[in-house]
Amino acid sequence: MFDWSALVQTFGYLGVFLSSFASSASVIFPVPGFVVTVSAGAFLNPFLVGLVSGIGSGLGEATGYGVGWVGSKAVKRLKKDRFFRMAEEWFQKNRGFLIIFIFAATPLPDDIIGILCGLMKYPFRKFLVASIMGKTSLGLLLAFAGNYGYSFFS
Repeated sequence: MFDWSALVQTFGYLGVFLSSFASSASVIFPVPGFVVTVSAGAFLNPFLVGLVSGIGSGLGEATGYGVGWVGSKAVKRLKKDRFFRMAEEWFQKNRGFLIIFIFAATPLPDDIIGILCGLMKYPFRKFLVASIMGKTSLGLLLAFAGNYGYSFFS
């Protein structure tokens, strides 16, 4: 088992970035990157921890998008499915950005949204910006929770 806390102790903010990136880049398989963000927020500047964690996590979500993008060529039958067409239409009517943001900013399964966006060929830049914004919001919340929690209990 990999010791994520040693990565943060050794590399500081770069360690937070790398652990957040790796935890979000793992499609479907859960890697608890949020634990690193909470614990790093207790010892490092929580604002910077949240920012670095959010950027790393948001960039890591691009792997899910890539899986969907590659899979879209193999899943031509899915594109004819009525429910997929409805979801695609719903995303394209400027609701996609908000959906991506909400899934990224909460513990909802955002890997599925990334894959779906790749399948739909949703604009990658919009996907990336929404993911980074959502993950940064979540990262800030977790880092400050770690900071205030540590202060409260110590």
